[in-house]
Amino acid sequence: MIQEHNTSLLVIYTGGTIGMTQNPVTGALSPFNFNDIYEQMPVLKDFGYNIDVHSFDPLVDSSNMKPAFWIKLAKLIEEKYEIYDGFVVLHGSDTMAYSASALSFMLENLNKPVVFTGSQLPMGVIRTDGRENFLTAIEIAAARDHELPTVPEVSIYFENHLMRGNRTTKFNAEHFNAFVSGNYPPLAEVGVHIKYNKNRILKHSFRKLKIHTELDYNVTILKLFPGLSEAAVKATLGIPGLKGLILETFGSGNAPTDSWFISVLENAINDGLIIFNVTQCKSGAVELGRYETSFELQRIGVIGGSDITTESALAKLMYLIGQGFSRKEVIQLLQTSLRGEMTV
Repeated sequence: MIQEHNTSLLVIYTGGTIGMTQNPVTGALSPFNFNDIYEQMPVLKDFGYNIDVHSFDPLVDSSNMKPAFWIKLAKLIEEKYEIYDGFVVLHGSDTMAYSASALSFMLENLNKPVVFTGSQLPMGVIRTDGRENFLTAIEIAAARDHELPTVPEVSIYFENHLMRGNRTTKFNAEHFNAFVSGNYPPLAEVGVHIKYNKNRILKHSFRKLKIHTELDYNVTILKLFPGLSEAAVKATLGIPGLKGLILETFGSGNAPTDSWFISVLENAINDGLIIFNVTQCKSGAVELGRYETSFELQRIGVIGGSDITTESALAKLMYLIGQGFSRKEVIQLLQTSLRGEMTV
């Protein structure tokens, strides 16, 4: 039996590497039984928290993650919000930054921690990074400061760093430090102690949680590269029903100055398409007009994305268009920091 304690946490297992265990005989991987979590990890009892587990059925590999699942996750958190003090979401690392970004927009007025974590090696492997990631995520989700949650926002904890979820990108498929937050410092750094950088953490809103499940999936991404053809650009912009395009540009927002390229984009914008300029770089920001190669984009009405990540830009576009805002309002809000996702 676990002792009674004021702090109650819900662990939400969506799928992914962290939740796998290895059969000692066959070597095959199978899902870890989080319902027996106290038998599997007796050290959890030492925290003194009340920890419950919700496992999705079926589990979802992160490569199969879709916006419809983000809606299920947001609704679950809404349903359990008044029961628990914090949430730990176990998720595959490949699309974790997309899911964390999406949840940050979908959960308005969030005043409790929602900590995403996962691992590069399964929990059941001896050298797993999953155990430390999981235990530290639990501790962070439970942390309180003057009776208030220390980190009342959607975050990602991985390999000794707690990062804002909508600032994060997976950049390494092999090493344990799989994520980078190139444009925003960590919310906390973990060593012998957990050092919270409190001036970087979002403030409590003290308003009632409001969830947004209306997402518009009619958005896509076009990554620029040397030699990108006119046919490829036109094919992308010609997707039926397309409402928003994330244009992944070079450096500080630069793009080719070929007349056909500018003309195709300008025609699409005049037809109502919203084009959001995001840099391909892992750090740095879009500065439209800084160079001649971005001046034309600014002239035709491409919207500068400052230092937002591609993952966060995608989630933000789906969210804003889904809310039914006017085109003018969407353009204004894209350039406004709603959940600490960009520096403006």
